[in-house]
Amino acid sequence: METIQAGFRGIIRIFLLLVGIVTFFTRGLYIKWRHRHDTVASRKGFSENAQSHCAYMLKVLNIEVVVKGTPVRETNFLYVGNHMGFVDIFVLASIMPALFITSQEMRETPVLGNICEMAGCIFVERRSRTQIMDELGSLKEALEQGFNVILYPEATSTNGEAVLPFKKTLMMAGPHAARPIQPGCINFIEINGQDFNLKSRDNVCWYGEMSFVTALWNSFTSSSMKAELHFLDPILEPPTADRTEVAKKAHALVSTHFRTPRTGEAT
Repeated sequence: METIQAGFRGIIRIFLLLVGIVTFFTRGLYIKWRHRHDTVASRKGFSENAQSHCAYMLKVLNIEVVVKGTPVRETNFLYVGNHMGFVDIFVLASIMPALFITSQEMRETPVLGNICEMAGCIFVERRSRTQIMDELGSLKEALEQGFNVILYPEATSTNGEAVLPFKKTLMMAGPHAARPIQPGCINFIEINGQDFNLKSRDNVCWYGEMSFVTALWNSFTSSSMKAELHFLDPILEPPTADRTEVAKKAHALVSTHFRTPRTGEAT
C-alpha cells in the first residue's frame, strides 16, 4: 500500500514540478527581456525568481527547514557548504536570493542547463583548470555587484557520509572582493518521519552512478523531510591569505556541524 501511495504522490508532485517549471520560465523570459541591457538587474530578477520557486518546491515536497545561526547581515557574502543533491539547493535558495556556481557540464545538459541559466547561475569549467583565474574574476565581479554567491567547494554532490575536501581556488573570490566567506552546513534530520539513515539518504542524495531521474523520483515519492541549515561563523581574510589554510578553516567548520546518517534502516 505504501508503495502505491508513494507512486501516486510522486506523480502528483511531478505534475506540480512541471507547473512550477512553466511559471519559472515564463517569469524568467520576462525578466530576460525587460532587463536585456542590464546584466545586474537581470541577475537580481533571476535570483529572486529562483528563490520564490524553490520556496514553492519546499511546499510541494513537504520539506520543513530549521535555520540555526545568522548569516552575515552587514554585506553580501560568498556562501560555502556541503552538498548532497538538488534538494539542498531548494533549501538554500528558498532562504536567500543568491547566484549559484555550477559546472559547464550542467549548462550543456538539456533542460537542467536552461533552468540553471534562467536562475542566474555562474558557470565554471571544472574539466580544465586553465580558465580558473577568469572564473575567479567572474565570482569576484558578482560579489562586488552586491550578490550573495553560493559555492559548493566539494565540487560534486555526495552520499551524505562525509564532507569531502574543499577545492580552494574559487573560495578566494570572497577575500578578493573584500567580502566575507559565510560557511554553512545542511543536515537532513528526518526523512518520512524517521531519523535520516543510510537507507533514506537516497531520498535526498544524488551520487555515484545514480541517474537524475532516479534521484528525482526518490525525492518526489518521500512523504516528508526535515532539513537543518546552520549558518556558521564568517571567515574574514585578506586576498593575500593562504588559500589552502582558508579552505581548511571553512572545511573544519562545516565538518564539525555535519551529521552522518544513522546506520539503522527505516522500519
